[in-house]
Amino acid sequence: MYICDIYDSELKYLCQRFSNNNEPEFTDQEVMTIYLYVMQVEQRLRIKQIHSFANDYLRSRFPLLHSYEAFNIRVNRLSEAFKHLSGLLLSDYCPYDCQPDTSLIDSLPIITSSGKRPNAVAKELTDKGFCSTRSMYYHGSKLHALAFSRHGHLPFPESIIVTPASENDLNVQKQYWSGFSNRTFYGDKIYYDEDFFNRMIQMNNSKMMIPQKAVKGQAIIIAQRDKAANNLYSTAVSKIRQPIEALFNCLIEKTYIQRASKVRSTSGLIVHIFGRIAAAYIFSIFNS
Repeated sequence: MYICDIYDSELKYLCQRFSNNNEPEFTDQEVMTIYLYVMQVEQRLRIKQIHSFANDYLRSRFPLLHSYEAFNIRVNRLSEAFKHLSGLLLSDYCPYDCQPDTSLIDSLPIITSSGKRPNAVAKELTDKGFCSTRSMYYHGSKLHALAFSRHGHLPFPESIIVTPASENDLNVQKQYWSGFSNRTFYGDKIYYDEDFFNRMIQMNNSKMMIPQKAVKGQAIIIAQRDKAANNLYSTAVSKIRQPIEALFNCLIEKTYIQRASKVRSTSGLIVHIFGRIAAAYIFSIFNS
């Protein structure tokens, strides 16, 4: 019922048809319901697997289910609807125990192909980047997440931005999230920019906490003197921001969101990312 209600009130305006077939018998609500249910509950993660399961076991509930090719086209046409739905789930159902003044930030690579192969998919959202965690070059996108910290639980995403893989994490922080006031952000060393940190404090009373970064040209005696304190500080910051890595690992384990090698279009990539986010959260929210 939730999908039907939210589709009628908001989502239909993002995928409205201007043709004679503007009210298909097999509705968009049914397409989205099949996709989300089979992916999350039955753990079928590819569209062909989703369609096969629906065709074998859900035909009595969805008697007008199309062929796989037609189903795939319908899913991709709903890319903006899935994107908007994931945003609604994150904004409307924020858990009560989120800490509004403490945010964790990080990025997750979405890999469409290895760095050795030419990029030929969704060029509006993909290019060549480097994943420091895996020490590898790849073609794809980056999923940047800003998440509320929660004591004893996985952080809850507040905002998700998708950029080409080459986009620097610090640029996303400056462009989208630097205007938040009275906030403490925890990130890794890639976010280091002392001038930017000072502006955040002066303009928004917000702080950026990252592990201690070595100062270029610093005297060895000073570095050795401060080493113990810097290590303790870096350990403390890393411990606070570690849960967002656990959040990414949970998304990867549940939805294989990081592997997008089967994607063949921009709309397909949007569905791959935001459809999986929606599937991961819609059932955890309504079954909690």
